[in-house]
Amino acid sequence: MTADDLRETSAALAGRALELPELARAGTVAAYVSVGSEPGTLALLDALRARGVRVLLPVLLPDNDLDWGEYTGEGSLARVRHGGRMALFEPAGERLGPDAVTTADAVLLPGLAVDARGMRLGRGGGSYDRVLARLERAGAHPALVVLLYDSEVVEHVPA
Repeated sequence: MTADDLRETSAALAGRALELPELARAGTVAAYVSVGSEPGTLALLDALRARGVRVLLPVLLPDNDLDWGEYTGEGSLARVRHGGRMALFEPAGERLGPDAVTTADAVLLPGLAVDARGMRLGRGGGSYDRVLARLERAGAHPALVVLLYDSEVVEHVPA
């Protein structure tokens, strides 16, 4: 996708996602800042904040687990390179701890593909598998939403 395509789909994604009942009633949303050709999330993050939603963003830890910080606007993000991986945009402010995600009413998960059963294929680092396990251990049941292009909804993802 071109940079123009990504900007266009980012605005469309924000509009579509904001219509989801899971996000419409959420007071806190754990999200992420998209990278590369992932569906763009910045417009959505800003729209959620404009609604008064508390937005939490991940901070990648050395063991691939995730800490969390609050998103307070694009100026609150720092570009961080983790080893040889691509650079990520993470909240620059106070760290809230890995368990902060358990306070979310909805969790936006990145993914490469999802199937009709709801199985998600990620990038293989296990960061969001840890998040899902943490939610389960805490007895937290936020809405789980994967932001994808239509072509990334597939027949079968290995479990």
